[in-house]
Amino acid sequence: MDPESVRTGERVPHGGESDREILDFSANTNPSAPDGVTAVYERALEESRRYPDDDYPAFRTAAAEFVGCDPARVIPTPGGLAAIRLAMEIALEPGDDALVPYPSFGEYAREVQLQGASPRFVPHDEILTVEGDVLEECALAVVCTPNNPTGEAADPDELAAFAARCEGTGTTLLIDEAFLGFTDLPSAAGFGLEHVIVARSLTKLFGLPGLRAGFAVATGRRRESLETARRAWSLGTPAARVGAHCLDQDTFVRDTRERVASERDRMRDALEERFDVDPSDAPYLLCDVGDRDVDAVIASARESGVAIRDARTFRGLESHVRVAVKDRDANDRLLAALGVLESDCCEHTSGEFHE
Repeated sequence: MDPESVRTGERVPHGGESDREILDFSANTNPSAPDGVTAVYERALEESRRYPDDDYPAFRTAAAEFVGCDPARVIPTPGGLAAIRLAMEIALEPGDDALVPYPSFGEYAREVQLQGASPRFVPHDEILTVEGDVLEECALAVVCTPNNPTGEAADPDELAAFAARCEGTGTTLLIDEAFLGFTDLPSAAGFGLEHVIVARSLTKLFGLPGLRAGFAVATGRRRESLETARRAWSLGTPAARVGAHCLDQDTFVRDTRERVASERDRMRDALEERFDVDPSDAPYLLCDVGDRDVDAVIASARESGVAIRDARTFRGLESHVRVAVKDRDANDRLLAALGVLESDCCEHTSGEFHE
C-alpha cells in the first residue's frame, strides 16, 4: 500500500442502517441465515480460546466445493472486500493503471488508489469488450458479476473470452462474485487461469454481514502470492466454522435463489408503476426516480420506517435509488413506503435478521 495515497485517501459511502427500528433495504443481505448457525457459532466461540488452525482445512474444502475448484486454490479472507484488497496488493504498484467499471462498487477505485495506482473508468456494460492497447496498458482489470448496483450478471462466455484476453496481455483479472451465489451461474473459479483472481463473500448470501468471512480463488504464482501475503489467522474460529457450515447448506441456497428470483420479479413489476427499474440477476433493484427529488423519495420511505440506498453515491448515477430484495412481508412494506402498494395490505414485520 502506498503511504502517500493512504494519507490523501477517503472513505467510501455504503448502505447499512444502524437503527434497528428501521427496516433496512439499503444493504443487500439475506434476511435469514441457515439453520444451525447459532449452535455452530457457540461451539466455535468456546474453541476460540486457542488460535485457529491457520491452514483452515474445513473452510477451504467447503469453499472449494461451493465454487468448483481444488481446496489448495482457496485463500481465506475476512470478507469479500479483504479478498479484493489482497488481490490489488499483489497486482498493483504505484503508477500502474487499472480498469474499473462504473457505476459499480465504490471500493474498487478506492483500493486501486490506496496502492498508488490510477483507476481507468469504463462503463460496466462495456468492460468485457476491452482489448488491445488499452488492456495491455493496465496491470489490473475488475469485473463485478452481478454488477452492483445495476444487478446484471456477466455472460459466462463473454467473461471467459475477456479472461483469455487478459491472460494474453498479462493483465490480472479480478472478478468480484459477491452476489453470484444468488444465481445459478458458474463461478469463474472454474477458468483455472493464472491471471484470474476470484473474490467471494459469504456474508451476503447467508445473511451474516457482521461475521466477516470470504475467500479468494487463484492459481499458479498469483495463488502463491496471495497465500504468502494474507495475514496469519485471517479468519477467526467462529467465522471459519460458521462459514464452512453455511457453504454446505445446499437446500438453503436453492430456496434463497428461488425466493429472490420470484420476489424480485414481483417487486420490479410494482416499482415500474413509478420508476424506471433496471433488469437484475441480483438481490437488489436499481430505480431511476426521474424528475422526482431523490432526497424526498428517501426521506418519505424513512418516515414509513424503511431505509433505501441513495445510489447517487455511485459514479455516473444522478437520479437513482437502490432497494434490496428481502422476504415477501418486508418487501410489501417497502413497496407501501414507496407508494406502489396500499399500506393496509402489508403485514408489518421486524427488520431483525433471524435464523
